[in-house]
Amino acid sequence: MIAAHIKEIISSKGASVIRKMFEEGIVLKQKYGDDNVFDFSLGNPDLDPPQKVVDAIKEVAADESHGCHGYMPNAGYKDCREAMAKKVSLEQGVPVEWKNTVITVGAASALNCVFKAILSAKDQVIVPSPFFAEYRHYVHNYSGELIEVPTKSDYSLDVDAIAAALNEKTAAVLLNSPNNPTGKIYSMEDISRLTDALKAHGKKCGRKPYLILDEPYRAIVYDGKEVPPVFPSYDESVVVSSFAKNLSLPGERIGYIAINPAADNPDEFIAACTFALRTLGCVNAPAFFQKVVAKSWDAKVDFSSYKKRRDLLTGVLDRVGIKYGIPEGAFYLFCEVPENFDGDDGDFCELLKKHLVLAAPGAGFGKKNCFRLAYCVSEKTIINSEKGFAAAMDELRAL
Repeated sequence: MIAAHIKEIISSKGASVIRKMFEEGIVLKQKYGDDNVFDFSLGNPDLDPPQKVVDAIKEVAADESHGCHGYMPNAGYKDCREAMAKKVSLEQGVPVEWKNTVITVGAASALNCVFKAILSAKDQVIVPSPFFAEYRHYVHNYSGELIEVPTKSDYSLDVDAIAAALNEKTAAVLLNSPNNPTGKIYSMEDISRLTDALKAHGKKCGRKPYLILDEPYRAIVYDGKEVPPVFPSYDESVVVSSFAKNLSLPGERIGYIAINPAADNPDEFIAACTFALRTLGCVNAPAFFQKVVAKSWDAKVDFSSYKKRRDLLTGVLDRVGIKYGIPEGAFYLFCEVPENFDGDDGDFCELLKKHLVLAAPGAGFGKKNCFRLAYCVSEKTIINSEKGFAAAMDELRAL
């Protein structure tokens, strides 16, 4: 018999809505044809992996040496951990050793390992809202509580509100920058103010919260923007990431954890995350793609097509009269449900679906009366979607 709390979760509106809409899109495409369904539901990058990754795949696949598919230490191959340490060192401006890393089954696995390692029952994780919908489940997996703190109107951090939410139960603050679903990059000024608040809180209550940086979109930025480093300004900081978005490898499930070497007892933290990786059933990250990313993590990628598609989609929305926030990175537009719509964001997404446009309701991301569009789709889909958006808005105006 299925547990009651799981039944409640899977039957409710929330994170599952994204996947549900994606799966409904498959059915709609079979009925109406691929070109007539405009699916913006899922952040599934459509760029091909760069050639350096393809070459690494071929090289690793050609290896027929004895034991090449066997177990390795649970935290991963040393050369892969060394590669991730080098990557994080370059991004954070702080030397990170291989022993400060764990290779995981994607960023989702990384976050679950960190939460299992640091959370006791009723501990709290603060997250700026809106946020990636699955965070709720990841925290609840370990009897924790997700504390949602709304961002400012431009989706920048409300540091004062976060500081006010800190208490003796706060185990971590979780930042996703560039943000899913808004595409916002949190500024260096806001990061500095936040780390100052965390330091002051740690001194006051004796518990220093971790600052967890979920960064799978770090490389996908526009208009000369950069994601600021955090390791130099806050010792208890942790990076979790993957190669799902930047190298277009979401299905391969390869990611990592990296702890700031200045943290209190980083060896214990890594041991705890490694234990969590093993006991959560992952055991270790896939051997094949550990070897691939160790050889190709620094592959160069041109993300300019995402910016072009962002601009195409904003043009469509401007013409039909839908408001949105301009993303500084990632590949999502977070849009506002029209003020004159008599219903919630889920209802508006149903109206869009009626006209074969698939979007994700904002409530699942912690902000009602909004919806998310993932524009990592073809230019043709974006251009042709205008008729669907326009038809939905015309129907709304006729009500």
